[in-house]
Amino acid sequence: MVETRGTKLSFGNFGLQSLSASYVNSKQIEAARKAISHFTKRGGKVWIRIFPDKPITQRPPELTMGGGKGAVDHYVFPVKPGRVIFEVDGLPPQQAREALAKAAHKLPVRTRVIEK
Repeated sequence: MVETRGTKLSFGNFGLQSLSASYVNSKQIEAARKAISHFTKRGGKVWIRIFPDKPITQRPPELTMGGGKGAVDHYVFPVKPGRVIFEVDGLPPQQAREALAKAAHKLPVRTRVIEK
């Protein structure tokens, strides 16, 4: 299934677009954001185009069957191929590509860098 929304750059000149599908949790998004801001020395502007709003529940270990659904453990965003995850602007082209490549290593999806 391919994404139909959020596939074009809306804010920046460079973006990180997914090529595979996976759940991306809030810790992974934050790690990628920190990688971008650290590499660019907080220069330019970064937009995060996804927000983890799907709750994932989990039951405590060694519990018998029955007793209902578990408590919310963490939140994820289901990424499909084509979704733009991050956008950056206000950076030289080479620096923007490298920053997004570093962020891609923190995510569980295959990605590519796109530009306007």
